[in-house]
Amino acid sequence: MALTLEDRLDIMEIPGRYGDAIDDRNWDKLRRIFTPDAVFDLTGVGSRVLDGIDDIVAFMEEEAAHPRTHMMTNIYVDDLGDDVELRFRIVALLGKGKTGTASYYDRVVKTDEGWRVAHRETTLRRRDKRNAKVDLDGTAL
Repeated sequence: MALTLEDRLDIMEIPGRYGDAIDDRNWDKLRRIFTPDAVFDLTGVGSRVLDGIDDIVAFMEEEAAHPRTHMMTNIYVDDLGDDVELRFRIVALLGKGKTGTASYYDRVVKTDEGWRVAHRETTLRRRDKRNAKVDLDGTAL
């Protein structure tokens, strides 16, 4: 698939729109982020796999421990031929002076309504990070 500049821009808006939907508790806007049958894998942050948009919305309304603010960063799109992957990170304000980070790995698809997340995996650590010598000898921050 050859992504156009317009495709890339539309896809790169997804993280910001997702963060605002969650922060505003606007589940109608959240429904415009995911496909109806989307899978949201939160096992990498100690939670569960969400199956379908109704489960995603119910989880966000009733179960999730939401940060106060989502700030999305390191956003980029990889055109993998048959798949399109969106990657980004979150810096989250957790309250009481605490912050947290996580990584998001999305498979996005183009629908009649625009680009939507079909599968999302969220992890606390980068899934493809390797340890370098600087990490092992304690000199990295």
